[in-house]
Amino acid sequence: MEPQHRALLRKFRVQLSDQLLVSDTIVPLLFQEGVLTEAQVEQVEGQLTNKQKNLKLLDILPNRGPRAFGAFLEALRDFGWIREQLLLELQRSAGGHTPGPGSTDVPAAPPRLRLPDSVLQKVPSDRELSRLASRLGAEWEVVLLDLGVSSEALYRCRADHSLNTQAAALAGLVLWRRSEGRNATLGRLLRSLEAADLHPSVLEDVVMG
Repeated sequence: MEPQHRALLRKFRVQLSDQLLVSDTIVPLLFQEGVLTEAQVEQVEGQLTNKQKNLKLLDILPNRGPRAFGAFLEALRDFGWIREQLLLELQRSAGGHTPGPGSTDVPAAPPRLRLPDSVLQKVPSDRELSRLASRLGAEWEVVLLDLGVSSEALYRCRADHSLNTQAAALAGLVLWRRSEGRNATLGRLLRSLEAADLHPSVLEDVVMG
């Protein structure tokens, strides 16, 4: 997801969490379009209240790749007033034209550059690990387990940073890099992100942002 789309969802987070009903059409359409995995649908639907479902979906969407925002807008067809507000704000922030009612005009995302092998063979820096930790969300433990971090080490990360998921994820990533040495490459991270159903663009944002 593009940075301006992430920022828009963050800005309207409270309004979206209060007004949407995601179970009827939004989640099924996002699953149909391949934006959400079956496991992520279960994460959303497993929440107790509608607001919690909305918040869980908003946590997941930013990590679902460049198609996620456009698919989300399309899924808002039963919530036209919210959709129009998002489009108006997006155009305003971009300094472009204002779309008319019913417009599906969403700025095209710039083409993604795949990371070259020379980059994927590098060991990630502290800054890159910190940026990645901020983007993993609820999937951080799945990623770290796939990287080979033990469940005991994950428990310590959770316990040491019980109030800060990003800090817990960063502690686990640093532990993995320390234990793996030269084998702790960006390419290895990419494989674990894909194993956790996170889009490769998450790592591209980290490296190229």
